[in-house]
Formats: sequence, structure tokens, C-alpha cells
Amino acid sequence: MKVVLISHTLDPEAIVAAAINQCYSAKSGEELKEEISSEKRERLIDIVMNSGHLSTIEHASFTFAVEGVSRITETQLVRHRIASYSIKSGRYNKTHTNFIVPPKIQENEKARELVEKFKKSLEKTISELEKLSFKYEDMRYLTPQGTATNIIFTMNARSLLNFFEHRLCLRAQSEIRSLAVEMLKLVKPVAPNIFKFAGPTCEIEKICWEGDLSCGRWKGIKGGELRTRNVKKSSD
Repeated sequence: MKVVLISHTLDPEAIVAAAINQCYSAKSGEELKEEISSEKRERLIDIVMNSGHLSTIEHASFTFAVEGVSRITETQLVRHRIASYSIKSGRYNKTHTNFIVPPKIQENEKARELVEKFKKSLEKTISELEKLSFKYEDMRYLTPQGTATNIIFTMNARSLLNFFEHRLCLRAQSEIRSLAVEMLKLVKPVAPNIFKFAGPTCEIEKICWEGDLSCGRWKGIKGGELRTRNVKKSSD
């Protein structure tokens, strides 16, 4: 997996702070952006982050280029709907034998042999179908979910915080969690006052909302507690 932050809003926290101040000031946004000190910027961001009034941080956006992730992670990623995605086409790129193999399978010699056997079988099947003049766009229905792909996507800061909340949780699948870790490393230096609030709820709120499905991480956090959003219906 390769993750690159290829673009972002210029001086994102200055834009966010100006947007916060605009709600209470008669001055123009341009004036506000120039007037706000770094100390006031941090204070304003802390206020909206702690109060939950997050619409102002939507003015900051970040664009990532990701290479070598599976279609499984792609499917999980696009569930985060407030974002823009451009994904390597599976119709025009023959990638049927280029797929991601989870580390646990790679570490097992017998499992690796089975994967290689599957690859050879798939290659042979695709080759035979090509001889029958089928288009690759039809043959790709046989490709595994682990097929590797490349994605460019853009999220605003609010969507990113939601992404990090869910995908940095230990219950997230390992590949997308690794993606989230790399993304956070890239955005934190650019907007440290915003992304110091990034992480699973057990770390940020000291509350795990996973109920019976919890990984138990909250137990090692001082003041941590376990809750559930599921409301049980009364027996009557």
C-alpha cells in the first residue's frame, strides 16, 4: 500500500478559523483570515470541536492518492459517502492475478501454496475465455475481491474525522485500518489543531459504543467506559 496526500486546502486551519469567526463578525472572510493569530485559531477550533458545531471545518479538504489496496477496502472506503472518488477501472485494466493476500495467509506456507494454485487456475480460465473471444469486462466477474486497485479521493475535514473514528477502531478490518493510520500521519502536520481530535471514540471520548462487540481497548483507558447505542424494546 502506498498513500500520498497530493493536495489540500491552502492553510486549512486559517480558512476554518475565518469561517468560525464569520458567524459572529460583520467583517469579510478575507479580512478575518488575515487578522486571526495562530493562538486564536487554535482556540476557535477547540471551541467548535468540543461543542460539536463542525460545519465550519468542512471548508478544509484533503486529496489522497492510494495505490495497491484491495477491492474489499475500496468497498469499505466508498461507504463514507461525503467524498469524491476516482478509481482505477476494472473494465480496461487486466488485474485478475494481482490481488492483495492478507498477512495471516502469507505467513502460512500451506496457505500460500493454495493461493498460488488458485492464481494459476484463474490465469488458465481467463486465457481459455480469451480464446473464445470474450471481452475482459465480462471475464472480470471471475476476479477475487482482493484484486488490487488505485484510488484518488477527496474528503473534507469533517468527513475525515468520521472516517478516522470508524476506521482507526481495532474492530475495523486490518487493511483499511492501515490506510487510516497512514492518512492520519499525512494530515496531522497540515492541520494539527483539527486532527488532534482524530481517533476512535474510546480515545477521543473515552467511550466505546460497540457494546458486546467491543474489542476491550476501553478497559486500558483511564476513565474509559463501555456503552451501546442499541435501545432494547420493552417486553410488553
